[in-house]
Amino acid sequence: MKNMVYKMNIAGLDRELPLCPISDKLMIGAFVIFGDPELTTACAKALLARCPDHDVMITAESKGIPLICEMARMAGNERYVLARKAPKLYMKDVLTVEVRSITTDHKQTLCLDGGDAEYMKGKRVVIVDDVISTGESLHALEELVNRAGGEIVGRMAILAEGDATAREDLIYLEKLPLFNAEGQPID
Repeated sequence: MKNMVYKMNIAGLDRELPLCPISDKLMIGAFVIFGDPELTTACAKALLARCPDHDVMITAESKGIPLICEMARMAGNERYVLARKAPKLYMKDVLTVEVRSITTDHKQTLCLDGGDAEYMKGKRVVIVDDVISTGESLHALEELVNRAGGEIVGRMAILAEGDATAREDLIYLEKLPLFNAEGQPID
């Protein structure tokens, strides 16, 4: 099978996304921001232009990290919050939630440090991610923010895929189609 890609313009930059099968009938465009500082900066700038007023941003480990770091730096935020995939030794009073992502073949856990939860309490929170598809990771982050006592004021992603493109509560830069087994976009 030849390597298939989907060409798209994201935040004014042309990129090729490799198509990856997730079943025998369905493929997704793999969007990986790691190692692409030009794209990271352009996406952060474009998202910040549409970002609601907030006190803190949160993302899930790991692909959202470079994006949220750049967004926080550009916005002059002193801090952002990261939900980890597993508890770390430094974490105390950890909040956890299970999540099943379209790009992972097993359940995962998102963990929020108790200190970060306390920091978010009573604050306006924007959830940031690279791609939102089924919304499972987004839902897990929403649950963590709610349990911490934060007020969700925005949900942002670089790309929305599948059913996420119809969500009215989601701010995103571009639609990423799903693809059939032959690599053709599915409407």
